[in-house]
Amino acid sequence: MNDPLGPLCSIGELARRTGLTVKAIRFYSDRGIVTPAGRSPAGYRLYGADARARLDLVRTLRELGVGLPDIRKVVARELSLSEVAAAHADALALQIRTLRLRHAVLAAVARRDSSPEEMDLMHRLARLSEDERRRLIDDFLDSVFAGSAGSARSGAFVGIRRSFTPELPDNPEPEQIAAWVELAELSQDGEFRAVVRRLVEHLEAEQEGARGGGPRPGLVPAVRELVGPVLAAGIEPGDGAAAPVVEALLAHDVHVLTRLEAVNDPRRERYTELLAVINGWPAPESLAPVLDWAVEALRVRG
Repeated sequence: MNDPLGPLCSIGELARRTGLTVKAIRFYSDRGIVTPAGRSPAGYRLYGADARARLDLVRTLRELGVGLPDIRKVVARELSLSEVAAAHADALALQIRTLRLRHAVLAAVARRDSSPEEMDLMHRLARLSEDERRRLIDDFLDSVFAGSAGSARSGAFVGIRRSFTPELPDNPEPEQIAAWVELAELSQDGEFRAVVRRLVEHLEAEQEGARGGGPRPGLVPAVRELVGPVLAAGIEPGDGAAAPVVEALLAHDVHVLTRLEAVNDPRRERYTELLAVINGWPAPESLAPVLDWAVEALRVRG
């Protein structure tokens, strides 16, 4: 038999040099991926110098998840390494996205102690394609903006609708996926849709009033400006010192309590938080403290 350090070596020596088992090399040899260069006088397979290079390539490709049919084409020069790498990179990207979606669903279920029905809904939402996701959100936005005169003719309303639209990036982070699943679930809540619809109607009335010389726009900024100082000063909603603020709120809009109750729905704030995560926006300021104070003060006022 040839010297194992010479041009040809036995299958055992090749196994030692490559770190593969004799059984694995025989398997690849039987499938034509690496072929013997000759036989010893006793009939044993002998391999040339190129066998080690091929086996190193085979082991690397197998570790990267490339299947035997593609490996055979690569070593036979039917496919280039770049072609195989590109195809498997795309496949891995899809697998990574799938795993991220599964992780987001499982993490949400664990965090929220979801029911089997909720888990099934979240799982189905996570598996939606990009087109299906867009249709789901468009359906939500159409339902809350439908029939709005302002939405048809006002550039401001086009901007408002856009500000309600989640845009999941091509390569989202796990927290963006989790946020999208929760937001999509929230968008299917009929009560939440009604809340958002009321907000849109209030915004439209506010704009119409501004054009007609009625109540000035910007209720939420006005509430923040009026309530912020008294809240910081520790004045309770039922205190006498709160009366001027309440009167100012009522002067802004006679329907202010109804409007603020809609704005103060915790689902609205959660939607804006999730939207910021998905779209990569800065975290929104919580309006809950000033809205809670204003709503309670208005209720005390009766």
